[in-house]
Amino acid sequence: MKYPRNLLGYGQNLPNVKWPNSSKIAIQFVLNYEEGGENCLLHGDPSSEAFLSEIVGAEPWVGKRHYNMESIYEYGARRGFWRLHDFFTKEKIPITVYGVATALARSPIQVSAMLKANWEIASHGYKWIEYKNFSKKKERKYIQKAIKFHTAATGSKPCGWYLGRCTENTVSLISELGCFDYISDAYDDDLPHWKLTKKNPQLIIPYTLDANDMRFATTQGFNSWNQFYDYLKGTFDILYNEGKQGNPKMMSIGLHCRLAGRPGRMKAIQEFVNYIKKFKDIWFAKRIEIANHWKKYHPYLPHKISPFEMSKKEFIKTFGNVFEHSSWIAEKTYLRGVNPSMKDAEALHGFMCLEFRLASKTEKLKILKLHPDLAIEKLGEINNLTTTSVNEQKNAGLTTLTEKEQNDFNELNFNYKKKFNFPFIVAVKRKNKSQILRQFKMRLNNSKQVEFNTACNEVEKIASFRIQEIFNL
Repeated sequence: MKYPRNLLGYGQNLPNVKWPNSSKIAIQFVLNYEEGGENCLLHGDPSSEAFLSEIVGAEPWVGKRHYNMESIYEYGARRGFWRLHDFFTKEKIPITVYGVATALARSPIQVSAMLKANWEIASHGYKWIEYKNFSKKKERKYIQKAIKFHTAATGSKPCGWYLGRCTENTVSLISELGCFDYISDAYDDDLPHWKLTKKNPQLIIPYTLDANDMRFATTQGFNSWNQFYDYLKGTFDILYNEGKQGNPKMMSIGLHCRLAGRPGRMKAIQEFVNYIKKFKDIWFAKRIEIANHWKKYHPYLPHKISPFEMSKKEFIKTFGNVFEHSSWIAEKTYLRGVNPSMKDAEALHGFMCLEFRLASKTEKLKILKLHPDLAIEKLGEINNLTTTSVNEQKNAGLTTLTEKEQNDFNELNFNYKKKFNFPFIVAVKRKNKSQILRQFKMRLNNSKQVEFNTACNEVEKIASFRIQEIFNL
């Protein structure tokens, strides 16, 4: 089964990010322009808008206009936009607009102001409505309409995309067009990343729902400007300090004309900008600038081993002997959910060990018994012995023993199997024959349960080494 979610991301292996001018953090302001694109009977919708307004918990009015709701959205276009526009242009801070196509089409003067300010206008979809129940066919049609109307309203096609109220198909549908430099329908990281889709690798620049003025219009959100300011400042301080320690990140701030454009909330933006401008090593950027930087310095690099892209047959063929002669471990791992995190050898090892640990004691014992004895004379002549096992023993020097060493191993093999009913198992990589021999003698004194557990741990170590070797080929 394919499990498309990536729960690992960069993990501990962060990319070596170097923002322009050695900046410790990239600051990215987004202004969502949705006014005139929301649900409204005048727009041909079946009900009024009920999302992100001063009326928290509003319900859609089916078949009726909601004049108060319309008026709240109108404030964003009539006054909130201009307050934010005047502030950001005065401060000379570049921003990205997420523009709903039908909203842009109804606001040519505001669009002209955006263009004169040299702001980026990314696509925020065709209409500001809920898309969750759209079929792929219908959503594809709306995407095409969004691009058409956006181009007509702004004079150029959008380079970035953020739908917001998206479906499980949105990212793949946008990516298959191949015309967007980035997609922001994700909240999964503090850095851009590449997502491999069916047609091509797609750059994802994650957005934010926490450092976002929408919290003024939701339950358990911000109640005053200083709460929003404190949250923005705290976010900046943490990310800036990570940048000082050599791990620069990106901070997104989401704003809405009808929310942050209100005087009592505008104060938070003013104070936050005053605070961060005290720092000289920060980069104010548009999202398209971040996209261009990332493509230049962190281009998509295909992985030599990508389990998620393998068929079940390919996966089992590649990893079937990670656990000695036990391809069922690989099969179970695949069926439980082969996923993008498995591009990391350590992660794949963890997923395969899960299946081994979930096995019954009888199944584990069978795997232990499938391992060969150590230092057997004429190793290559043993039936059903894998090439991997032969090479592991050769590299540990177990095929070039003195007569005394061979006799010692023969005796230990016999006594060990007599006591425990399975061969002595040790991960021989990075060990020499003397170290192996000492461990052999010591473990012969273990109880049956302790040694069973020890042998299982060694099987997992062997699996780890084998996976690393496959990834390093």
